[in-house]
Amino acid sequence: MKRVGVIGAGAAGTMAAIFAASSGAETLLLERTTDGGRKILMSGGGRCNILPAVVHESRFVTDSSPHTLRKMLRSWPLSEQIAFFEGEVGIPLIEERESAKRFPQSESARDVHDRLLALARARGVLIKTGALVTGLVPTGNGWHIEQQRGPSLQADAVVVATGGLSLPNTGSDGLGLRIVKTLGHTITPTYPALTPLTATVESKSGTIGGAPFAALSGISLPVTLTARAGTLEATSTRGFLFTHHGYSGPAVLDVSHVAVRSRTEMGAPARLVVSWTSLNDKDWESAFGSRGTRTVLNAVAAQLPRRLAEALIDIAGIDLRRTVSQLTRDERRRLIDILVRYELPWSGDEGYGKAEVTGGGARLSEIDPKTMESKIHKGLFLCGEILDAFGPIGGYNFFWAWATGRAAGLGASRTQ
Repeated sequence: MKRVGVIGAGAAGTMAAIFAASSGAETLLLERTTDGGRKILMSGGGRCNILPAVVHESRFVTDSSPHTLRKMLRSWPLSEQIAFFEGEVGIPLIEERESAKRFPQSESARDVHDRLLALARARGVLIKTGALVTGLVPTGNGWHIEQQRGPSLQADAVVVATGGLSLPNTGSDGLGLRIVKTLGHTITPTYPALTPLTATVESKSGTIGGAPFAALSGISLPVTLTARAGTLEATSTRGFLFTHHGYSGPAVLDVSHVAVRSRTEMGAPARLVVSWTSLNDKDWESAFGSRGTRTVLNAVAAQLPRRLAEALIDIAGIDLRRTVSQLTRDERRRLIDILVRYELPWSGDEGYGKAEVTGGGARLSEIDPKTMESKIHKGLFLCGEILDAFGPIGGYNFFWAWATGRAAGLGASRTQ
């Protein structure tokens, strides 16, 4: 019987253990925390956005081969994942159409966490918590798994599912990345992804003040946000949230990787351009022209939260009490530019502490896309966030974890 060691009891690792054991391997799941799967418990505000409603492959980000990425994504189609969760895990799913997300019917992340671990145990997985793996040593016909406490463990195959660097309080501190790097794997430079952005203002005296829109904290609305920096570009039409420190919400998180990388790689900050509504220039001209006796504030507030409308009109340098008919052509043009293509001021990001995933990671070209086995070391398998790929907000990264975890578990159980 094959002996498989899986390092990390998060989404990818638990799935790898389930499929390794289901294929007949003696499977040990090692987890450094006391419970594992903490990102599952935190996801979706405790509801667990377990899968997207639909998967658009083009929305995944990687610096590795897009062709290899697509092969990995297609290894376990969405319809089959849904059938697995509903049939084998016993978690009925519901689709939230307005957000294009799938949740457990119970709307409980704890339910997902507990049922996955219960299925792993039912399939014969031995789960060991409080086990910090410090290194992997190839033996020629298998692996020594070194632990911080206790003797090294022996395995025919090892699955590394330790996550990346995001949300380090869940147990992800980059240890797995460091281990596979020492084994010869190329690590594409990592960075926080799906993280909120900050906006602070520096005065002439050099002191740092609050965010320019701090007074709007708590206001949310759907927008179209585009981030551009050199050859990098990302656009998202989703929810936007003003915070005390800057901006968050799905649209911001989806494009944040371009902003983050512009600061570390480009030498110049990305341009963030927001269209506050679905109206274009002609639509706004029509909206203003049809009711010329309305105040500018009322005309804009018909489409936007009133406090935001006030702020944008103030930025345009226009008196809120004036009527639309009193605007000069230049004033109208200036206001429409702000409504349709406003360049959002920003200064930084909230880093790995708030990032939902890690950008960068183990290069995909060094992994067999069918089995997730390393092309550098036989019997070594990588899956989940440790790999150089991530998707947008909305269940995409769980989809990635489930797909690559399953492939790794199946591959490890068949290692010769």
